[in-house]
Amino acid sequence: MLTAFTIFVLLFGLVLWNLMIIVPMREACVLERFGNFRRVLEPGFHIVVPFLDRVAYRHEIREQVLDIPAQSCITRDNIQVAVDGLVYLKVMDAKKASYGIGDYRLASINLAQTTMRSEIGKLTLGDTFYERDQLNESIVREIDKASDPWGIKVMRYEIKNIEPSPQVVHTLEKQMEAEREKRADITLATAGKESKILISEGYRQEAINISEGEKQKRINEATGRAREIEILAEASAEGLQKVARAIEQPGGDYAVKMRLVEDFLGRMGEVLRSADVSVLPADLANLKGIMTALNSNLGQQAKLTSKGGAQ
Repeated sequence: MLTAFTIFVLLFGLVLWNLMIIVPMREACVLERFGNFRRVLEPGFHIVVPFLDRVAYRHEIREQVLDIPAQSCITRDNIQVAVDGLVYLKVMDAKKASYGIGDYRLASINLAQTTMRSEIGKLTLGDTFYERDQLNESIVREIDKASDPWGIKVMRYEIKNIEPSPQVVHTLEKQMEAEREKRADITLATAGKESKILISEGYRQEAINISEGEKQKRINEATGRAREIEILAEASAEGLQKVARAIEQPGGDYAVKMRLVEDFLGRMGEVLRSADVSVLPADLANLKGIMTALNSNLGQQAKLTSKGGAQ
């Protein structure tokens, strides 16, 4: 049987147990008296009224991470994707977290899912992959506005996976394959075009070089012919000048006539030798008289020249 002392000790221990409350550093406790909110107990040692005060709620004040289950979302271009993520939050007001919402964790998860579904619907499938940071910021901003009455603060949101349906993945793979083939065809066409351009440029430059060479060749030939004509003209002019000076000498005109007659006879002989039919000029009989007269004149001129020299 229990003695009175034992009963007293037990009652004293029970009172002492309900008199003292130690709150850990990572928690915040909500104290109630007769079911009414009394105060929030911060980490440390606290003395309360036994059997009247009680700790109704204990809240984790460290940053918490909640796993958002995967859910089906529809993008702006009507593609179904499964999206999951993580939400990081922290209890800022233990009183609001106790009386403002029944379960802030469950409420935060549901709010994150609905907000994420709404934000995904504003983007195309490609944008959901390239604009994750903007998407995370938008979800955090929307959740934070809705969760302010709950006494919690959403620190950040991170999307873990964005998985299209197998049919969409198959379609995207076909699209990417077609895009790769398109790029390959464009690359080959561009290479062929550049090759043809380079070949045509080579032919064009070759034609230009050939024409330039022909042009220079003709210029050189024309210059040579012009120089040749110039030299011949100079030689002919010099020869004519010498002939003119010789004609001016005594007996020069008769010498010229004699030379012309000799050339005439020489050419005539060539014609007669090469012709099949003998052709004789009608005045060939007069050639003898011409030659005799020329010789007589040359003799007289020579005598005059000798007499002039003797005088």
